[in-house]
Amino acid sequence: MSDDKQKGDPIVLFYAIIAKKFKESVMVQVTKLTKRYGSRVLFEDINLKLDPHKRYGLIGANGAGKTTFLKILSGEDSEYEGSVSIESALKVGTLGQNQYAYEEFSIADAVLYGNKRLYDAIKEKEKLYESGDFEDDAVNDRLGELEVICVEEDPTYEYDVKVTKVLENVGIPATLHSEPMSTLPSGDKFKVLLAQVLFPSPDVLFLDEPTNNLDIETIGWLESELQRHEGTMVVISHDRHFLNAVVTNILDVDYQKIREFTGNYDEWYLAANVMAKQAEMERDKKLKEKEQLEAFVRRFSANASKAKQATSRQKQLEKLNIEDIKPSSRRDPSIVFKPKRSMGDEALDIVNVGHDYGEGTVLKDINIHVEPGEKIALIGTNGVGKSTLCRIIMEELKPLCGSSKWGATVEAGYFPQNTTDLITSNETLYDWLRAYDPKADISEIRNCLGRMLFNGEQQEKAATNISGGEKHRMMLSKLMLEGANFLVLDEPTNHLDLEAIVALGEALYNFDGNVICVSHDRELLDAFATRVIELKEDGSYIDFKGSYEAFVEAKSSGVI
Repeated sequence: MSDDKQKGDPIVLFYAIIAKKFKESVMVQVTKLTKRYGSRVLFEDINLKLDPHKRYGLIGANGAGKTTFLKILSGEDSEYEGSVSIESALKVGTLGQNQYAYEEFSIADAVLYGNKRLYDAIKEKEKLYESGDFEDDAVNDRLGELEVICVEEDPTYEYDVKVTKVLENVGIPATLHSEPMSTLPSGDKFKVLLAQVLFPSPDVLFLDEPTNNLDIETIGWLESELQRHEGTMVVISHDRHFLNAVVTNILDVDYQKIREFTGNYDEWYLAANVMAKQAEMERDKKLKEKEQLEAFVRRFSANASKAKQATSRQKQLEKLNIEDIKPSSRRDPSIVFKPKRSMGDEALDIVNVGHDYGEGTVLKDINIHVEPGEKIALIGTNGVGKSTLCRIIMEELKPLCGSSKWGATVEAGYFPQNTTDLITSNETLYDWLRAYDPKADISEIRNCLGRMLFNGEQQEKAATNISGGEKHRMMLSKLMLEGANFLVLDEPTNHLDLEAIVALGEALYNFDGNVICVSHDRELLDAFATRVIELKEDGSYIDFKGSYEAFVEAKSSGVI
């Protein structure tokens, strides 16, 4: 068909009109949205238009209202003022947070349930084929109706192939897909929820912390998937590298507002700092002008010859609008690790370490000599033994073979992966921290808590009642108080906001001691690592001297 004939073809015109409408339409409209919890205002009078082909990163301090806003958008929270509308006929996908909602489902069926209309049709069809009376016209009619639904939702009849592929991409092997969800560990259950929301290719995606429990390779795959998303997307993440790779726009929750910026996280960061500085300078300028006018009025209001000028200045003063700068909900912690003891010539030797849990080898012939001052990023896919190696190093677990030996002058500080499960005391935060060093000055203990943003009143809260993010900040307070010269950190960034992660990266970079850190946060690893050790699924490992960025380049070029 020639180009001219193609342009005149009614079918081509129809699809061109639909494509144009999709391109120009607003997918999600937020109008005069206000959300309160009692007297506390999270945000008010929010007006936003979320467009197709845009991927929005929703950022803000812990407690600013990010998850609440996402729940309002997805319809999970209906207690608000204003309105939220999503264009009709669009498929909406929301990443589930209840990892135990599908315990009786097979893993494959839990993913299929992401398209509930297709899932219901397939299950009803299977039931009718098993026990239906095919002599009954009603049964045959219903089967025909179900077949139409299946064709509408899965025109290529490839739903099972798609389910298998998306599960394998998040790290769930095909051999497990028929097993019940109840057989999976909690981290893998979350991966299934991620596969569930991606499976139907929704037009509108709402994702709250989608990189949780994902290793670096899977996060890379997810970035590629989301970069190809054609509709609109709103994602909450504390992974700066992920945000920079995926989002096209930023929604910043702060000052009881939600402001939109064009660009990724780093571009927002630069723009937001410039805007804050400009606002501060403008306010300082107005305050200085106000002081000068007030001084003139005070001095000359009783002077008859100057009375007219004083009145003029008073009118200027009344017109001067100095807006209060609302306090930001975003606060930067101040993390400083200072060793109380210098390290000698020996740091750590791991010799021929091997371990397994009866289900195959986790670690095999690990030999690592750590020199004083080295800072190691310990990476690898989930389940390869990173936490196991940390526990062996910290002498919490005895290896099946080999040994791990500290240098004579090493004093180790440990951030365990299960930190949130360990802080369960009814003691106040102050008393919980003081128990680790009863001889420490009161001011030193309160200073360590204050650096992690616990003010005087908050320091009297019961440790068992604080959130996961607060427990992680408590463990960092403990490490600062202890003053170790060798830090072993196992997933310290879980539950931390972006500001805290940036502060941690700077603290590890400036730390005058050794570090072994397990993390999937690539920006954090890039900030401090001078050596990278990657554990492999077969028990072997790669030992690379250099930064994490250099490690990635060497791996991609085939050098290692």
